[in-house]
Amino acid sequence: MKTFAFTFFLLINSFFHLWGTDKVNVVLIFADDQGYGDLGCFGSKKIKTPNIDQMAKEGRKFTNFMVASPVCTPSRAALLTGCYPKRVGLHQHVLFPSSTKGLHPDEYTLADHFKSQGYATACYGKWHLGHHPETLPRQNGFDHYFGIPYSNDMNHPDNKGKPKGGPDGMDILWNDPESTLTKWKTPLIENEKIVELPVDQRTITRRCTDKAISFIQKNKDKPFFVYVPHSMPHIPLYVPDEIRDPNPLNAYTCVIEHIDSEVGRIIKTIKDLKLEKNTIVIYTTDNGPWLPFKHHGGSAGPLREGKGTTFEGGQRVPCVMWGPSRIPAGSVCEELMGTIDLLPSLAAINQKGLPAKNKIDGLDASHL
Repeated sequence: MKTFAFTFFLLINSFFHLWGTDKVNVVLIFADDQGYGDLGCFGSKKIKTPNIDQMAKEGRKFTNFMVASPVCTPSRAALLTGCYPKRVGLHQHVLFPSSTKGLHPDEYTLADHFKSQGYATACYGKWHLGHHPETLPRQNGFDHYFGIPYSNDMNHPDNKGKPKGGPDGMDILWNDPESTLTKWKTPLIENEKIVELPVDQRTITRRCTDKAISFIQKNKDKPFFVYVPHSMPHIPLYVPDEIRDPNPLNAYTCVIEHIDSEVGRIIKTIKDLKLEKNTIVIYTTDNGPWLPFKHHGGSAGPLREGKGTTFEGGQRVPCVMWGPSRIPAGSVCEELMGTIDLLPSLAAINQKGLPAKNKIDGLDASHL
């Protein structure tokens, strides 16, 4: 078994050797409530994920990759800041439409770090780190934002009037695709303005991908960082009408396979633009599967329990990193790593230090 230090030494060393002083583009794709066992390359026999599986074949799979919390808000706070959620005041629970706080602009995020080096930065997807203007992505290092400000099962402005829950309630919603417009009041925000209420959740995964692709194309001649935190497969589940399997027992499978197709579109764009030699794509998720929702939730594979618990099924998640000819193809890291380490580790690639005034709890793996 390779040690964590050795595997990441190889990874970072290959970056330095082959990229030299070039600035490396980063695409960070973050699913919501996807289980450890919900990708083909992590053992799923039912769900077909050829694009993410190909990322693993051409890159590296991390089999002991952890998130800092088994629920959305604190997990996302740790991902972006490299800090324990308590350090940034977002450890207690998820944020709701009635919440008055969020990620403070004084915190130093991945986007802040890349922007300080002249990168174009954008976030397309679920934020869930505060929906008030002073806490949204553009106040935390991103040039542009388009997405859902909190979970897709939350209603603007007071979270009231929601339809029946549980797996039976989700069956009803899946059988009525129009329910995204008639049963929910989840907003879609662009920058700081609500532009669609309710958001059509059938197309949100595709539209966020469209935005990411357009952003990559626009910034192909300069360094970029794009964060794509999909709102799916958090319940309620929706996909475009033309690919929906009418059987609610297959709803979760349908959603993951749709996400995989959208990941494939991003990878194809990078290859078509010949950017793969200086681009890293990371795919992971915010916490484990929401098991009480049964066939509308995912699978933790061999792990115990899921979302909301501190057992492995709640906090150990699938992760794949891709960078052709840069990250050793078909490699596997079996040692412990987590989202909290991404900020210091990615900072090391461009040999740009983090500000001393902001305490970072994550580890710079290249220095181990």
